[in-house]
Amino acid sequence: MALNLDKNLKRYYSIREVADMFGLNESTLRYWEQEFPYLKPKTSGPAKIRQYQEKDIEQIKLIHNLVKVRGFKLAAAKKIINSNRDGADRKAEVLTRLIEIRADLQALKQQMDYLV
Repeated sequence: MALNLDKNLKRYYSIREVADMFGLNESTLRYWEQEFPYLKPKTSGPAKIRQYQEKDIEQIKLIHNLVKVRGFKLAAAKKIINSNRDGADRKAEVLTRLIEIRADLQALKQQMDYLV
């Protein structure tokens, strides 16, 4: 069996790590857990420490795209997710990829401007 260097080896993320990934407050994530019933991170210990897995982060990415990036209200985001889950997921993936491509193009432009 070959070593997979691309595989993300971290299994769980803290609420602080996830909040930082998306530029959100921890309280926003807790609120979204109440509003979106399918967003349920694992909790451990008597303090109920949240442990987010990749599947939870994918859910947050979708919600973040709809609410923070595209500007939908929470009720509209819930409706979109409930009515067309696959379409909403696909649109979020495309938007994320386009943002990455834009950043790459801007970096290339800066390099070209430096050369000229």
